[in-house]
Amino acid sequence: MDPFLSVVVPTFNEEPRIASFIARMRDALPPLVPSWEIVVADDGSQDRTREVVAALAADDRRVRLLALPHGGKGQAVSRGLLAARGTWRFMADADLAMPPENLHRFLDRLHAGAPVALLIGSREAPGSRRVAEPWIRHAIGRAFNLFAQALVVRGISDTQCGFKLLSASAVDAICPHLTIDGFAFDVEMLALARRAGLPIEEIGITWHGNQDSRVAIGRGAAAFLDVVRIWWRLRRGVYAVAPSGAVP
Repeated sequence: MDPFLSVVVPTFNEEPRIASFIARMRDALPPLVPSWEIVVADDGSQDRTREVVAALAADDRRVRLLALPHGGKGQAVSRGLLAARGTWRFMADADLAMPPENLHRFLDRLHAGAPVALLIGSREAPGSRRVAEPWIRHAIGRAFNLFAQALVVRGISDTQCGFKLLSASAVDAICPHLTIDGFAFDVEMLALARRAGLPIEEIGITWHGNQDSRVAIGRGAAAFLDVVRIWWRLRRGVYAVAPSGAVP
């Protein structure tokens, strides 16, 4: 029987913290959902990330390792979401900058019957709180979001938060068409969801900054060019995904 919720975490050299991620999720999930799995989509790690996950998976069938060649975070997320079996699939970052206890905010919207296909964690939506965020990351993030809104995802105030909940049908509609493997893959995901007519809602979360962030300035700069590519592809009708207006 397929689980109600799949937690999908992309990893690349996350040996120091992946065991903690899995432990914290295994503690947080049972009171929140009737059934679950954790899918670790490893993006060709060169450390012992895969060995750590494989050992944990051997003791718990709800933990699965998806061993991928190195192709970037966007590829790891999309392939992880597609490989997941849950009715709902939750993207999460291994650093758990959003404490797992915040997950109830997403699930509460589902239980309330909200007609959504994507619930996206937001550090800008009502009820959100930022804790100890490095100022340079905040400045770059806000500049990037304004740029992304101006070109392709107007009205979404936080595209880059790594915590998002998608229905299985939204994953099937969007993920096969994703082309961006870098920092801007979230923007492409949201742009294609809009194009498919899928309802999106932002959920305010508590988010803890990380001084050891993997978001390097160079990769952040490349993401601006990727947004331009997404905008151009949308204008040219390159994406195969078509408007459907379907609500899962």
